[in-house]
Amino acid sequence: MAHTMQKSKEQLKQIIETAIKKAIDKGDLPQAETPEFIIETPADRSHGDLATNAAMAGARAFRMPPFKIAQSITQNINLEETLFEKCEIAGPGFINFFYSSKFYTDVLRDIEQEKENYGRTDYGKGKKVMVEFVSANPTGPMHMGNARGGALGDCLASVLDCAGYDVWREFYVNDAGNQIEKFGCSLEARYLQIFKGDKIEFPEDGYQGVDITELAKEYADSNGDILLDKSSEERRKALVDYALPKNIKKMQADMAKYRITYDKWFFESELHKSGAVKAVVDLLTEKGLTYENDGAVWYKNKEVVTNILKAQGKSDDYIEKLELKDDVLIRKNGNPTYFAADIAYHKNKFDRGFDTCIDVWGADHHGHVMRMKGAMEAIGCNKDKLDVVLMQLVKLVRNGEAVKMSKRTGKAIQLSDLLDEVPVDSTRFLFNTREANTQMDFDLDLAVAQDNQNPVYYVQYAHARICSIIKALEADGIKARVCTDEELAMLNTEEEKELIHHISLFESEIISAAKEYDPTKITRYVTQTATLFHKFYNACRVKGENEGLMQARLALCLAVKTVIKNILTMFNISCPDKM
Repeated sequence: MAHTMQKSKEQLKQIIETAIKKAIDKGDLPQAETPEFIIETPADRSHGDLATNAAMAGARAFRMPPFKIAQSITQNINLEETLFEKCEIAGPGFINFFYSSKFYTDVLRDIEQEKENYGRTDYGKGKKVMVEFVSANPTGPMHMGNARGGALGDCLASVLDCAGYDVWREFYVNDAGNQIEKFGCSLEARYLQIFKGDKIEFPEDGYQGVDITELAKEYADSNGDILLDKSSEERRKALVDYALPKNIKKMQADMAKYRITYDKWFFESELHKSGAVKAVVDLLTEKGLTYENDGAVWYKNKEVVTNILKAQGKSDDYIEKLELKDDVLIRKNGNPTYFAADIAYHKNKFDRGFDTCIDVWGADHHGHVMRMKGAMEAIGCNKDKLDVVLMQLVKLVRNGEAVKMSKRTGKAIQLSDLLDEVPVDSTRFLFNTREANTQMDFDLDLAVAQDNQNPVYYVQYAHARICSIIKALEADGIKARVCTDEELAMLNTEEEKELIHHISLFESEIISAAKEYDPTKITRYVTQTATLFHKFYNACRVKGENEGLMQARLALCLAVKTVIKNILTMFNISCPDKM
């Protein structure tokens, strides 16, 4: 159902169109087609709650100065029994409209009626959307980029769900290919070093992490030297078969601790076993988009992307500066590349019927975006249905200085270290305070602070304060009841009207965040909700006023409580009743 804010815009459009038609019929305006005009919220609400450019938009059609057109429109406007009480002409011909008390009353009625569903909308029309995020390499522990990607991806999925999409969360596990070979070589070297010392050289491109050494030692402690007399291939397979499931289980445990639940953990190895990777390479070959060189199979990435860019009107100079290159799909040794598997994986997504596939990637993958979109076009998928959110780096800060090592382990900070030190509520909220495309400093001191400087504490405190007001009133035998329209119309101070107007925007904020793939809009929105509530609380007493006004203010408190709770619950952040 449309909420009061949306209804007010639809109603205002009708009011303006009716007034223009009436002005034409009376001869106040010449005969002409009603022009297209916009209705928007002014930056400064003292200039009105909604404004229109209808007079400026009609200047050419009516061949009159905008100010005179605005006068003709306003003289023919009827605001009786609408959500507006007055209108004014401003500047060269803007018409500003001000809400009546009915608007504010209806907003509170919306929230009272919809409760935990307030803010949800059918904007997405049930379209199937997959959000693939984190998808960390299983050969090592998860890092700060994964922490940020987890919070942003999960909260983006929640926003899309609230906006009426059918949302699917997925984690792609790269448990095959080159990185697994490198993982096996690294484990083998560390295992052999346990028994043969440093005379065993470590691979130059091997994984140097302490976790590799620890996994090799764990295997040796449990199984001794049983792999020494095995072939290198058997040894690596045994070590990978032991270590990889442990790493994946740890990743799944970390995500669960982070309150992220995936609909599917999709394993790259499934694509190889099913023949999907070979099939996609064969498909590209059939389309004449591969060639052999030096024993490897190459994909004509340069040709595909150049054709797409030319169709978009890009110049040869622009394309040349991109320095496009072709990509290997099958290595000289016969093994498919990561890129080949990635094409097969994205084809699999669209084969499963998703209308849109959203990937959350690190900013270092920006060059991969056009490659993947081009590959989708090449295999017959719609490249415009693949969207990529690029996420900048995050830097941990303590006492104003960058932190790279964990106080607990003395090693590089992992996601699990962060979640041991910082409450999950803070982590999820703070990672959603900066847009994905901006670099971020994550302040560890701020994240653990239990005061209003910590944004999540500040918002949770507003919710707890409302619970405290309700409890105090109930202790005096006062319970909330349904207010009359006349009682709700008593909420007419600047603080009350500003707060009600703000909570009326929740649905439109959800739609905006869903359109722009930006869940940080909702974090900022709920922080502003808390600010406006604290401002109202300091200016307007709930208890001690006449009974009607007290009940109206209590109704407003309950509405704000609903909005805060709906947002925190949506983002899987706790909503305490007391603090």
